[in-house]
Amino acid sequence: MDDLRYTRRIVGRHNGSGRSVETPTTPRPVTTRGPVKQAATVVFAFCAALSFVGVHLVDPSIGATAGPDRPTIDRFGGAEAQAIEVGGDFTIGASKEQYAVEAKPAYVEPASTSASDGWAPPAVTPDPGSAQAYAATAVAARGWAMTEFDCLVALWNKESGWRVNAYNAGSGAYGIPQALPGSKMASAGADWETNAGTQIEWGLGYVQGRYGTPCGAWAHSESVGWY
Repeated sequence: MDDLRYTRRIVGRHNGSGRSVETPTTPRPVTTRGPVKQAATVVFAFCAALSFVGVHLVDPSIGATAGPDRPTIDRFGGAEAQAIEVGGDFTIGASKEQYAVEAKPAYVEPASTSASDGWAPPAVTPDPGSAQAYAATAVAARGWAMTEFDCLVALWNKESGWRVNAYNAGSGAYGIPQALPGSKMASAGADWETNAGTQIEWGLGYVQGRYGTPCGAWAHSESVGWY
């Protein structure tokens, strides 16, 4: 038979005919258990070694322990957490255990004297003539010629008609010099809403600082429509 091995031996007995007979021993099946077990062991050992090498190639810090030849790897430079700003709009706060994303607070427009914040001009009776008389004295006190006063009259006639409570609801400009916003004139006096003299002093200071003289401001206004 093909799948069995036989061992032939001569048995010292006779079958009655005077001849010796041959008796086969018990057959033993062929097995491959030994080689298969060895091959499986080799494959398992190879896979285990490959997994160990792969983990350390991906992240060498895994399994690392502190020591003279292998220092501890710290991803945060010794700090418990760090903040990362993204695109100027978000901040990512990352720690060793977790992370969180926070949006920056929305910008809030500062308060100003304008129609949008509900401010309204006070109920006063303007006196353009008295305002111009005060302005003539203030211009002379600054050493300017009367021609500068003439330019100032033309400028503020155009802006406000010399009315102390002139108010532009669209822009928030207020007063004889049309300060924008009107609350800027508080630097000249707390009564900036109703006092023509306070408004004129602030307006002359603005004109001098920006254009040098009233005629310089008037030339700019005629050129571009504002000063």
